[in-house]
Amino acid sequence: MLQDKLGRQFHYLRLSITDVCNFKCTYCLPDGYQCDTSREFLSVDEIRRLVAAFAELGTSKIRITGGEPALRKDLTEIIKVCKSTPGIKQVAMTTNGFNLENKVSEWTQAGLDALNVSIDSLKPEVFKLITGHDKLTSILRGLAKAEALGLNSIKVNTVLMQQYNASQFDEYLNWLKTNAYTLRFIELMQTGDNLSFFEQNHVSGESLKQKLLSQGWSSVIRDKAAGPAQEFYHPDYAGKIGLIMPYSKDFCASCNRLRMSALGQLHLCLFTEHGIDMRTLLQQDEQKESLKQALRLALADKTPSHLLQQGETGITQHLAMIGG
Repeated sequence: MLQDKLGRQFHYLRLSITDVCNFKCTYCLPDGYQCDTSREFLSVDEIRRLVAAFAELGTSKIRITGGEPALRKDLTEIIKVCKSTPGIKQVAMTTNGFNLENKVSEWTQAGLDALNVSIDSLKPEVFKLITGHDKLTSILRGLAKAEALGLNSIKVNTVLMQQYNASQFDEYLNWLKTNAYTLRFIELMQTGDNLSFFEQNHVSGESLKQKLLSQGWSSVIRDKAAGPAQEFYHPDYAGKIGLIMPYSKDFCASCNRLRMSALGQLHLCLFTEHGIDMRTLLQQDEQKESLKQALRLALADKTPSHLLQQGETGITQHLAMIGG
């Protein structure tokens, strides 16, 4: 089992397969994707070797991320590779949903177990304002299709922002009365290029938590391979609420996930100062033991916590860089 010096065990790998995104979300890529880095992303064979090594070190969950992973034409093959790896119990994906309606059946047949879709407003005009795309209706149809196909975990991600959608909190709750999804409110994070936007739009996750508790919501027990969200349920609602609060006390104490960039850089935290190159160890099957040893050694440098509270965002200029 991959374990750091604090005893935290890492069951969960967030695997970015591209940093390209076709949306222009105000909090991430307001000017759209800028092609200013290499686009020689990890190949299917490199991904196969990487996932196999992580699985042998105790990783049981892979989340495919981007950028927007559905922009890769070989996404279905990547899902198959991850799902067929011995030891991997769950293959999940985070997407902006632009191609969900057309492709979710194919992805599910390939082995996709869980789906997270970003929906930053339930109002089409606000959704378009935030993302630059008029795709909300199609994405909602795609969600319904995913549910009908029997995906065992469907989550909706929402970044609440003061100037855009914070006033829609109660509207989201009403939506959950009849929709059995887990809706996760993600606290807006400061990155290298968004300080002014962050200061104008940050909504405290703790304030949302207190509001939920005052309205009768109760905490859900957290699974060992779960992500960072604190989840809540209410007997009168079909869906659940998750809160991802990176500014909360002890947020990093339960960290169980590592990140691999689309260029083969291991990131011990979303807000580290640098990645650790693993790509040179992904070229041949015979390098697996060396790769596993390199991963073990890398964990020695994982810090107890990020320093977001002090405004230190590390290398992360925007969330599409490493997969969020």
